[in-house]
Amino acid sequence: MNSFQFNVIGTIQSPYKQKFAIPRQPGLIPEARGKLVLSPPYADYDIVRGIESFSHLWLVFVFHETASKGWSPLVRPPRLGGNARKGVFATRATFRPNPIGLSVVKLDRVYKNQDKLVLELSGIDLLDGTPILDIKPYLPYADALPDAMGGFADSAPETLMTVSFSEQARDFCQAQTAYPDLALLISKVLKQDPRPSYKKQRTAEQQYGMTLYQFNIKWTVNGEHNHVTEISQLSEFNDGCSQ
Repeated sequence: MNSFQFNVIGTIQSPYKQKFAIPRQPGLIPEARGKLVLSPPYADYDIVRGIESFSHLWLVFVFHETASKGWSPLVRPPRLGGNARKGVFATRATFRPNPIGLSVVKLDRVYKNQDKLVLELSGIDLLDGTPILDIKPYLPYADALPDAMGGFADSAPETLMTVSFSEQARDFCQAQTAYPDLALLISKVLKQDPRPSYKKQRTAEQQYGMTLYQFNIKWTVNGEHNHVTEISQLSEFNDGCSQ
């Protein structure tokens, strides 16, 4: 059996600092903005010459946080409530024989930053620090197939979840001039209902926390309503570092 070695061409900077709360597919939250940072020898404008004529890109990436856990022939897709088993090749689960994934993202800008080349992206669904193996342009005539069948995930996931903010959380978001879409990003993440499937059946109020960018967000869930109770900046980011 052949084996191959791949080079990491760059790394993702993402608002998602842990797997929890990442949307299950790209494009579901357009306000999720991040960067692909290419380092030498890939930080050369020649390597991306012409890329800005494409609105979207395919990224080939590594599931770096779960790669060490091995793979499984059967998985439980969250879309099916975690109750039904499907073959791993019939899903986009992370536990694959080769821990690689595909994600389509919107390309917003390309620029050089010292010895690095930066691609600004939006609509991302990638964990912060995700290694990227390759970039390919998205071709609408070939990649968008309106008559294709989507199996158990034939349409975008929808929930009836609603979101409200406490006065402190609302004021905090309004003060973040570097992140003008912070409240909208939080709302859309929570409307996706990132909770594990088994917790969605509970009726008692539940408390959760997550990190987006350098912010710690706390909220409660009561029925189908999310209430953001508090937002604070993580202490290690208090040096003024921004997106």
